[in-house]
Amino acid sequence: MRKINSKRVALTMLFAIGIVATSASRPASAGPQTDVQVPSYSMKFGAFVAKFDSGGTFTLEGTGWPQLTGNWKSKGDEIELSTTGGPKGCDGPGRYRIRLDDKHVSFDVISDECTVRRMIIDRSTWAPTGEAKTIAPRRIVTTAGARAPSRPDRNTPNTTNTTGGSWPSFRGQQASGIAERQNLPDRWDAVSSDPKATFRPGLYGDGDASKDRSQHRWVIYALDKRTGKVLWDRVAHQGVPLEQRHIKSTYANSTPATDGRIVVAWFGSQGVYAYDVSGRFLWKVELGRLDLGAYDIPTYEWGPASSPIIWNNLVILQCDTQSDSFILALDADTGKTVWKTDREEIPSWGTPTVAMTSVGPVLVANASNYIRGYDPRTGKELWRLGGSSKITAPTPIFSDDMFAVVSGRGPERPIFVVKAGARGELTLPEGKSNSEAIAWSRTGRGSYMPTPLIYDGILYVLANNGLFDAYNLRTGEEVYRQRLPVVGSGFSASPVAADGKLYLSNEDGEMLVIAAGQKFAHIATNSMGEMLMATPALSDGVMYVRSSASLFAVGRKR
Repeated sequence: MRKINSKRVALTMLFAIGIVATSASRPASAGPQTDVQVPSYSMKFGAFVAKFDSGGTFTLEGTGWPQLTGNWKSKGDEIELSTTGGPKGCDGPGRYRIRLDDKHVSFDVISDECTVRRMIIDRSTWAPTGEAKTIAPRRIVTTAGARAPSRPDRNTPNTTNTTGGSWPSFRGQQASGIAERQNLPDRWDAVSSDPKATFRPGLYGDGDASKDRSQHRWVIYALDKRTGKVLWDRVAHQGVPLEQRHIKSTYANSTPATDGRIVVAWFGSQGVYAYDVSGRFLWKVELGRLDLGAYDIPTYEWGPASSPIIWNNLVILQCDTQSDSFILALDADTGKTVWKTDREEIPSWGTPTVAMTSVGPVLVANASNYIRGYDPRTGKELWRLGGSSKITAPTPIFSDDMFAVVSGRGPERPIFVVKAGARGELTLPEGKSNSEAIAWSRTGRGSYMPTPLIYDGILYVLANNGLFDAYNLRTGEEVYRQRLPVVGSGFSASPVAADGKLYLSNEDGEMLVIAAGQKFAHIATNSMGEMLMATPALSDGVMYVRSSASLFAVGRKR
C-alpha cells in the first residue's frame, strides 16, 4: 500500500479537489430594534406555520414535528416563549431577539434549552402565510480561458464515454462503482492517524450547519497515479464561502469529472471550473449562490454535494435548491449553456446518471418531489415518479436496462427499479409495488447516504447504520439482509466492487471486504487509520481511498 497526501480522485493522472482555510471573516451583525410589535397574523417559515395571539398565546406546527403551544411575552426587542405540554426538556422558557422588517419577522436565540424549539425558531425569518414567494432570476456567467483540446474524432460523438482515461461521473462509468481485473489484496495495513479531524462522524439527527465562515482556497490537484507526486495544482477560487456546509461535509464535496481531455470541478456557489489535463484554465461558470439544506428548516443549510458528469461533450449539473431548482447542460469545450431545464423541486444531493438504454440515452435525476428521466440531448422530461423521501442523496444506477433509485429518509425510504422505456407519469397508486414501467419497489429499505451497487444481477443497498441488503435485481426477491460485523460511527461512503468482492468503508476508517454472491461472507476488515467519508475509486489494479486528511493507493506490490 502507498499513501498519497492529498484529496479526491480520477484517471491516468488523479484529479483531486480540496479546500484550505485561511483567516477568519464574519459579517457584522445588525443593530438592535426597540419596542417590536409581534404580529398577530398567521406566519410561515419553511414547513412551519405560527400564530401569535394578541392575548399572549402562540401555536407552532409543521408536518412531522411535534406541535408547540404556549405563552409569549415581549419587551423591547426580546420575546420569551413558554411551551406547555411540549417535548421533553421544553418546560423552561426560551428567550429570542425579534426583528420586524415590513411584514417579515426574524428571531435569533438568546437562550433556549428546548432543542426542538431552538432548531425551528433560531435564525428564522417568517412571512405572512398568504404571501407569494419572490424568486430572483438566476444569473449564469461564463468566463472563457484557453481553447479546449480537440476531441479525437469530432464525427464520432463520445456517447458512451469510452475515451481512454475518462472518469465522467461520480463512481466512474454510469456511477457503477465496478472495475474488474483489479487483483486487489484482501488485507493491507495502514499506519496513518489523524487526531485533528475536521468532520463530525456518526449517526445523529440534528444536522446543523457548520459555523466555519473563514477565508478558503478551492484547489484542484493532479497527481501521478503510480507515485502520488503532485504534477500540478490550481487555485480555482479564494474567498469566504457563499454558502454554509453540513457538519459532516466540506466546501469541496463534488467528485471531479474528466473525458480524458478536460477536467471539470464544481465548488457549489463558488462556481464550475474546467482545465485541460495539463492544468491550463479553459473556462469557469458562476451559478450564483446555491442555497441547499433542510426542506423544513431552511436555516439548516448543508451546502451542495452533487457532482458534475460529462456526456457527449456536455457537462451536466443537477442544481436543486430552496428556491429555484434546475438541471443545466454546459458545452464542455466552452462552458456555454446548451440547455437549462427548470424543476419544481426542493434541495437534493445526488449526482445524475446518463445511461445508454435500449431506447436511447436517458438522464435520471433523484429528488424528493419526483425522480425524473430526461433526454440528455435536450433536457426534455421523459417521465416522473413520485413517492421518494424528503431528503435524497444516493445517485441513480443502471444495469440490465433498468435504473435503480433509492433514498433513505423516513417514513418512505423507497427502492424503485424503473424500466428503461418508461414514459409519462409513473407514480404508483397506494398499495401497488410494480407496474408496466416499474419492475418492483419496496418501502422502508432505501439507503440515506450511500449509493447502491448492482453487481452480477444483485442490487446491494448499504444503510448508514450498517444494515446491508441484497436483492435480485430483476424480481426484487430478498437475497439476504445482514447487520455488518463492524459498523462504528456508520457508513457515508458508497460501496464499490471488483473481482467478486465488495468494499464498504465506514466513517471510522475501517474498510470491510465482503464476498459478492447469494450468501453473505465477510472476508476481512482493514483499518485505514483515518476517517473515511468519500467513496473509493478503482483503476488499473489500484484502489484510491480518500480519508479526511490523505489519499491512499491500495494495491499489490509490483
